[in-house]
Amino acid sequence: MTSRTITAASPASAPVVAAPPLRDPAARRRVVGALAALAIAWPTLQLSEFQPWQLLTSGNLAVIGGFLAAFWPPSLAPDFLALLGRATLETLAMATAGTTLAFVIAVPLAFVATRALSVSRLGPGPGRLRGGIVRRTARLLLMGLRAIPEIVWALLFVRALGLGPAAGVLALAVTYGGMLGKVYAEILESVDNRPAQALLESGSSRAAALAYGLLPNAAQELASYTVYRWECAVRASVVMGFVGAGGLGQLMDQSMKMLNGGEACSILLVFLALVLLADALSNGLRRLLA
Repeated sequence: MTSRTITAASPASAPVVAAPPLRDPAARRRVVGALAALAIAWPTLQLSEFQPWQLLTSGNLAVIGGFLAAFWPPSLAPDFLALLGRATLETLAMATAGTTLAFVIAVPLAFVATRALSVSRLGPGPGRLRGGIVRRTARLLLMGLRAIPEIVWALLFVRALGLGPAAGVLALAVTYGGMLGKVYAEILESVDNRPAQALLESGSSRAAALAYGLLPNAAQELASYTVYRWECAVRASVVMGFVGAGGLGQLMDQSMKMLNGGEACSILLVFLALVLLADALSNGLRRLLA
């Protein structure tokens, strides 16, 4: 019987293979992209006269410091707090009513503009062309509504309706209707549309395909974006108050014209509380729909 001896090679005698140098395969693309972004951004900064170092000069720092010092302490006068409470309620009412009307405008337009709910796309025929024209018309209408800023609409409605929050409500409804409709359609098209397509192919209505095919996956994102738009409407309501639409903005305009920094500070603190409220509401809705 022959014995066979197998001698293992010593690890010390094994050849040492040098590790390949680490190199990012996308490094060149990232560098080119960064240089292209810089080449685009630099002329725009020059055209906009963006010179933040001017804020650090001694004269400007003194002006900014004096302006901020006038904001403290906040005003707690009873008559002013009564006006502040009324203006806060006006701002909340304006933002809520404007967002509600915008929702009423956005939902049917988003329903029409969403490709995932199009029955005409299921097969060839003249209906496919008509469906495409209707969707493009709805998208053009949404683009037209959101193209004009709400402050411009507010100026128009203030001239038509007079001073007060009604002009702000209509301005928010028109502009935010276009914004909500566009984003609603994009959210509905970004989720998995196979359930909706299967429902449409089996003969279900478009409303059923929306309710059972798209909304279960998109409800959380739709609710979160709607609350975010309500938060933006609160901020926009403050801005529109400077053109006579009422609310916190109009009170802020009066306080700034009177050089009353304490009142302005109180208004800003209330405004901050409203933004925190909107953020808490958004988080609560997301947990509820999760």
